[in-house]
Amino acid sequence: MSPTNGPVLIDLDESTPNAVTPATAPPVPDAGELTPDGQAMQTLARLSARPPSRLARLFWAALASLLGFVLSIAAWNFATGLLASNPVLGWIATGIFGVLILSALGLALREWAGYARLARVDTLRARAEAALGAGDLVEARKVADALIRLYGARPALAEARDRLKTRADEAFDADAVFDLAEQTVLAPLDARAQEEVAAAARQVALVTALVPLALADVVAALTANLRMIRRIAEVYGGRAGTLGSWRLTRSVLTHLVATGAVAVGDDLIGSIAGGGVLAKVSRRFGEGVVNGALTARVGVAAMEVCRPIPFGKDTRPSVTALVRQALAGLFGSKG
Repeated sequence: MSPTNGPVLIDLDESTPNAVTPATAPPVPDAGELTPDGQAMQTLARLSARPPSRLARLFWAALASLLGFVLSIAAWNFATGLLASNPVLGWIATGIFGVLILSALGLALREWAGYARLARVDTLRARAEAALGAGDLVEARKVADALIRLYGARPALAEARDRLKTRADEAFDADAVFDLAEQTVLAPLDARAQEEVAAAARQVALVTALVPLALADVVAALTANLRMIRRIAEVYGGRAGTLGSWRLTRSVLTHLVATGAVAVGDDLIGSIAGGGVLAKVSRRFGEGVVNGALTARVGVAAMEVCRPIPFGKDTRPSVTALVRQALAGLFGSKG
């Protein structure tokens, strides 16, 4: 019997368990309902926190040494050869090389000074944590004096320094001394640091939402976070050079990765809710909100690292409040 052309009907046994029918099939997920996860900031954190291997460090160190050696020999031969053939041009070239060497020494000195300032703030914070842990009133007063000296060159804090110096001797315990230091000297610095965090979160959110280029959001997040962390360090008196800023950024991001803080958590629920609503309109907008929220979390961690005294009880900035401040009026949000 020859086969017939036409549709073939297959009877489905409705008694078959777990049979999938059009009525029972799950709905197709809507791409606009996907929850944004801040992929740019998570990628940045993972890349920055990844420690280089010993072999890679050895390779780059050897390459830098070789290039420096070759360039030094080439410059020396060039200068001596030019001196032999044309003394005037030779001395001009020697002077230019001298300026270059002095500039390099100046840059190295500035980097060293930046590391020294960061170390000074780190030492003061360690002393403050020890005094708080032990409840040592004498050491707490010494830390307050060191804090006054740290900001001695800032005219805007003159009144706050005088108030701290006068009232620290009247405190009866270490907690009272540090609470006074936070209320007088550190409160205006905290406000400035939070403004830097809000500005960086706003920038990252805007770039993520408006620039569709691949990896553009990662580059923007890296640039904004480097600038934010450097400025936060400057606010608290730990101004660092280029290498110091990069090292500080890696320390902050490594800490966040180690503690799992780059993942979406409870302090981002409000931001994620906003991101989810915006994601129904555009996933880029939702990603922008979450990347901005994660940038704010990095900023709070940077404040903890750069602050000369640890946050007291109920004084740590809220990530959700910072995100609302950063994104007020942005993407149509009024919160």
